[in-house]
Amino acid sequence: ALATQRSFEDVAGLLWTGSFGDPAAAAPWQATREAVAAVAAALAALPPGTYPLERLQVIVPALAVTDRLRLQLDRPAVIAAARGLIAGMVDCLPSAGFAAEDSRASIAARLATKLCPRPPSAGLTGALRAALVLLADHELAASTLAARVAASVRADPYAVVGTGLGAMSGALHGGAALGAEVMLVSADGPADAPRVVGELLRRGERIPGFGHFVYQTGDPRAVLLLDLIRQAAPDSGRLAVAEAVLAEARRRALPAPNIEFALAVLATVAGMSPGSGEAVFATARTAGWLAHALEEYARATPIRPRGVYTGPSATL
Repeated sequence: ALATQRSFEDVAGLLWTGSFGDPAAAAPWQATREAVAAVAAALAALPPGTYPLERLQVIVPALAVTDRLRLQLDRPAVIAAARGLIAGMVDCLPSAGFAAEDSRASIAARLATKLCPRPPSAGLTGALRAALVLLADHELAASTLAARVAASVRADPYAVVGTGLGAMSGALHGGAALGAEVMLVSADGPADAPRVVGELLRRGERIPGFGHFVYQTGDPRAVLLLDLIRQAAPDSGRLAVAEAVLAEARRRALPAPNIEFALAVLATVAGMSPGSGEAVFATARTAGWLAHALEEYARATPIRPRGVYTGPSATL
């Protein structure tokens, strides 16, 4: 319901404060000029073709070094840092082809300018906003658990997000969106979908974007996002390819599609640059990681699992 009714900023504020309309979360979402300049210098060294997620893994620590109060870990300070951090992650990505009309635009609108070479339709922008909300938090996924561990030892918010980004990049987590994008763009048209799926299976590879550890009978986030994409671009040729892949997966009794597949469909239908699905996932989940960090900062108790030795008995 929130994904169809609320902005990403609203939902981030809910995660951080427990309510809508808290002034701490409603303040402007902007990175400082000093931070943007530092990030620009860091990104200048990256080679062409660097994926958005890889850029985000450079952007976050570059933002951190300009925030000299980043170890002030009370709730208002962390929320203020969170707004600037997410805004910086989005605004410091290079533009894909058109400029934002208003620097005060929503995070979804600003992210669209960084990933889409042409302005997307209102429907696809709405689907992108919904995707950000759907992905903002998801209990104790691997990246969130990693972020909580970092926060439990009082790592600063930027380090928490950097930890989450590292775990999220794995092919069995948010990185699955990139694999699904590659699969979809490798099909010339709907009739080519069986070949694409079949070749993956012949190589012994799993079909990216299908199945989920939690959702054994289907990912409800994917259901909603795919429906929004169908409403926004019913005549899209790329959507037709995705539908053909879905049909082939059903014919082969594969697991249901997950949110990463839906992200890949959004990216290809909107014509986003390669790797955009991962960037949407990372931007969205940053809000959740920081909400979990706030809980850990309040607990002030390190997460320290113990190991139990199960090897051969020692002989003395």
